Amino acid sequence: MRTPAPVPLPSSASLPMSLPMSLPMSLPVSVSVSVSVSVSVNGSRSAADGPAVPMSPDALAESALAAVGAGAGEVLVHPRTPCGRESLSPRVVGPVLEVLRRTGVGVALSVPVSIAAEPDPAGRLERVASWTVLPDRAVVHFGQPGAAELARALLARGVAVDAVVPLGGGAGPEPLARFLAWPVREPRRVRLSAELAAADPALVAGLRALPPVPVLLYGRDAAAWPVLRLAARCGTGVRTGVGDVTHLPDGRPARSNAELVSAARDLVARAAATAASR
Repeated sequence: MRTPAPVPLPSSASLPMSLPMSLPMSLPVSVSVSVSVSVSVNGSRSAADGPAVPMSPDALAESALAAVGAGAGEVLVHPRTPCGRESLSPRVVGPVLEVLRRTGVGVALSVPVSIAAEPDPAGRLERVASWTVLPDRAVVHFGQPGAAELARALLARGVAVDAVVPLGGGAGPEPLARFLAWPVREPRRVRLSAELAAADPALVAGLRALPPVPVLLYGRDAAAWPVLRLAARCGTGVRTGVGDVTHLPDGRPARSNAELVSAARDLVARAAATAASR
């Protein structure tokens, strides 16, 4: 089977930079704008987290397709072995990506490359080098050892990079410092994904020193919807999905990734309408 070419991704130069950002006065940041809603279709969840969590490759594909139909512009999927363990093996990553494409998921596909799937930094590099089917993007955690080398290896293979930096909670300054120290030579193929522990504008104050890369802000569980609202006000990219949150903004359990995406798009639209009315 011929390996499908990665889907072309919009560069930061092609994004609508003239959109109003409506940044709060306490948020001294200038960020690149992304109009896309990303969806994390499974994350580290298991079947114990509820029926909205897709487990099998076919269920992942069905859930991703419905989420795209609801307006998701990117899909993040955690490939797993049949016993449920996260894996970077080409025999696991490739088939998951292929079933998503075969089902008709036509947006950018992303996979995480992290300690959860491979504890050894050298092992992560070996796994990436062995991939026979490539995702469009890969998530690299700059709080984990070997992140810069891993990001370079992915870019060399033609895979765009989402550099994850945790902000707040128990996260110290090191992950952001590592990212800022990393020479970003291809800013159109790198995005900063900041995971906020709370929707506190002060948490992103350090982003003023960013290189000119797109930014995505997201939170998990109780922080997910407040951070999404903050991201919408700031004009950054947003993320939702059962990998991040299993309830809707009103507290009801989410029935699907598609329902979460619809709720996220509603919040983004409301933020845009509020900004336009000022």
